[in-house]
Amino acid sequence: MESFIETILVIDDDADIGAVLKDRLESLGYRVLAAANGGEGLDLLESQSLQLVLLDVEMPGMNGLEVLKEMRKRGHDVTVIMITAYGTIERAVQAMKEGAYDFIPKPFEPDHVALIVEKALERERLKRGVDVLTEEMSERYHLVVGKSAPMKQAVEVSRKAAGSSSTVLLLGESGTGKEIIARAIHNWSGRRDKPFIAINCVGLSKELLESELFGHEKGAFTGASGLKKGKLELAHGGTVFLDEIGDISTEIQTKLLRFLQEREFDRVGGNKPIYVDVRIIAATSRDLDVAVQQERFREDLYYRLNVIPVLLPPLRERREDIPDLASYFLRRFSAQTKKGFTGMTQETQDKLLAYNWPGNVRELANVIERAVVLGQGPELNPYDLPAKIIAAAQSAAGDRFSYHQAVDEYRRELILKTLVETQGNRAAAAKMLGLQRTYLSRLIKSLRVS
Repeated sequence: MESFIETILVIDDDADIGAVLKDRLESLGYRVLAAANGGEGLDLLESQSLQLVLLDVEMPGMNGLEVLKEMRKRGHDVTVIMITAYGTIERAVQAMKEGAYDFIPKPFEPDHVALIVEKALERERLKRGVDVLTEEMSERYHLVVGKSAPMKQAVEVSRKAAGSSSTVLLLGESGTGKEIIARAIHNWSGRRDKPFIAINCVGLSKELLESELFGHEKGAFTGASGLKKGKLELAHGGTVFLDEIGDISTEIQTKLLRFLQEREFDRVGGNKPIYVDVRIIAATSRDLDVAVQQERFREDLYYRLNVIPVLLPPLRERREDIPDLASYFLRRFSAQTKKGFTGMTQETQDKLLAYNWPGNVRELANVIERAVVLGQGPELNPYDLPAKIIAAAQSAAGDRFSYHQAVDEYRRELILKTLVETQGNRAAAAKMLGLQRTYLSRLIKSLRVS
């Protein structure tokens, strides 16, 4: 795979300095563009994708500070390093107040330039990563919310809850998007600039989960070679999301109850209380009322967690959202696989709507990913879907197909599709399907493929 090459723009009216910087930076593997004045530099900013700008402070016409201000005015937030001579350091400092990242004094050492450039680009990479994650999170959030009334109601409650530090309990089946809503609550809250840490309580032993949550002291148990801060401590000022809270042991329940009551805890092996300011959002796919009745979950902890309950509906109760969800996943996986799918047929959409989706949004994502990987495009067709979805659609249509009849229908459609692609060439179709030609001929006859 071709690697991404970062592009640096050097704006300097001194051709010799521009050439030195260009040679040095290109030797480090960067792509370098040069501009002799501010106007040329601004034109390149409009036409090129840049990761860093080296900008001379003192230039005829527009000086560096004026160029920087014009860049920001036009909406370019690329990282900028000022180039300054001894007598213009004060202007470079002023430029940093206007948003420049750093400055390089003349005459400069090549290794010093390389170090500052790499630090600046690392900052730019982190910023790009945050922007991508923020955009992806926003898209995922809007996707999960959808148009349906039950989800809109859940979001309304979540938005109101975000303005407080009260504990939120997200209720719903697995795959309904509980973590996405938890992150949304965090992002809507005053804690948005602090950490959001998610812990899945399923599959962790009591000892491991205890250490993950509360941390441990050196020597607390065999293998504890040093002090470890727990997630509650690391998330100070922010939010901790406890997924599948209904699966934690009674011992952890007791320690968590103490934290919710006192906002303090002891590390494993420690006896010094640690106070932290952390907002808890918990989630479960279990019925905690039943767990309380069966004495598998502490009633007092349940009440502490269930301050603001939010119910996330299963996908089968918000079918109007299925077409938008499926289209989003189709675009996403098509881009990842470079398959170039343009959409799905109405028949495909109808079959997706007829299925009951026990795995909810997560199952829908998996189905579309499989269909994209195995399908040919440019449209997603019914025969790209798993047999169980076709069987459900046939049943919903009143055809009363058995499972084996639905599988036969799927095989018939797949063979038909392949024969169309090979223009009726059975040998080529057999090769595409990974079958012997004689076996394919028997299938065509037994399935009455015409």
